[in-house]
Amino acid sequence: MSAPAPLLQRVALAAALSGCCMGMAPAQTPCGGDFAVWRDELKAEARSAGITESTVALLDAVEPSEKVLARDRSQAVFAQDWLTFAGRMANANRLGIGKQQLAEFASVFQRAEQDFGVPAPVIAAFWGLETDYGAVQGDFDTLAALATLAHDCRRPNLFRPQLLDALRLVDLGWLGRDELRGAWAGELGQVQLLPSDYLEFGSDGDGDGEAHLKKSKPDVIMTAARFLQHLGWRPGEPWLQEVSVPDELPWERAGAYDRYPLAQWNAWGVRAADGSELADDAPAAALLLPMGRHGPAFLAYPNFDVFLRWNQSLVYSTTAAYLAARLAGAPKVSAGEPDRGLNPQQMQALQNLLTARGYDVGEIDGILGAKTRDAVRMEQQRLGLPADAWPTPELLRQLQ
Repeated sequence: MSAPAPLLQRVALAAALSGCCMGMAPAQTPCGGDFAVWRDELKAEARSAGITESTVALLDAVEPSEKVLARDRSQAVFAQDWLTFAGRMANANRLGIGKQQLAEFASVFQRAEQDFGVPAPVIAAFWGLETDYGAVQGDFDTLAALATLAHDCRRPNLFRPQLLDALRLVDLGWLGRDELRGAWAGELGQVQLLPSDYLEFGSDGDGDGEAHLKKSKPDVIMTAARFLQHLGWRPGEPWLQEVSVPDELPWERAGAYDRYPLAQWNAWGVRAADGSELADDAPAAALLLPMGRHGPAFLAYPNFDVFLRWNQSLVYSTTAAYLAARLAGAPKVSAGEPDRGLNPQQMQALQNLLTARGYDVGEIDGILGAKTRDAVRMEQQRLGLPADAWPTPELLRQLQ
């Protein structure tokens, strides 16, 4: 592979070549059908986009992966309740290594916050959750993974541009073909960015003119900060705060997107974890009850939206925000005494019942996602139950 151009030159070249991440929609060809025919159409599109023939030829050896499709169809990890998921992901080992990384790269983290406004613990939380600080980056062939998902008719408009940009990463000298290995959905590097985001937000943190997100930790830190700024991070503001809730509260006011002034939460009896009143100088916040009114409770500030934009799963996003809070010095959360929830089979049964009642819960997958939570809240209100959006066996029994 020829020596890559200086970073700014390569960014300019990426802007000239890239249709998907620079605002020009690439021509679309049908998904599905014979893979070899589809692949030939994609190769023609890549050539027309300016990708060199030697890079386009890399597609010749690409075949669809049943393993990728299986992962895409089953993301059972998000069916875990929050305490189980957070207990595994925000564990003592990840916290300890995270604190070591914060100390070792303190000057880089400081520069990242100065340039992009994102605090070090937030960057480190995503870094830790995504790849254990670079130790586990995934071993799926990126071209095969993206080709599989682009050929599949579930989300081709998302993955086809990513496949073209993966080729551009090679064409521009950002990565060699052997370095195109990562997660099953095509994410690359130590914070698992999709190829389009790698091209757009890759940043040089170590001064070598490269943006190497697989090997250079300073590059990873600066890129993550830049990407989080792009997602809307608000400098100097909090993101998540553990709180305690009273026995009675207008529970329907809880939820990730319903924010109220802290004075209102004080009036409703919500308190800081130590029992003190909430400060009145913080932004309006939403009340998160990931396992209902008897489980852990958090105030989520506007910056929490950035965690949701990174990953739409409330279980993942709340865990990432919690890990960031722990890395910033917050104590371990109080587990409370949450009501028993539903197993995946019961959750699927609930989703079928809610769908039959006219609710849009999305895919019947046994995962308590945002649409299912909203439907549960509405049914709890209808039945005169505390509307905390946490489905229990009792709720399922009543609906049956």
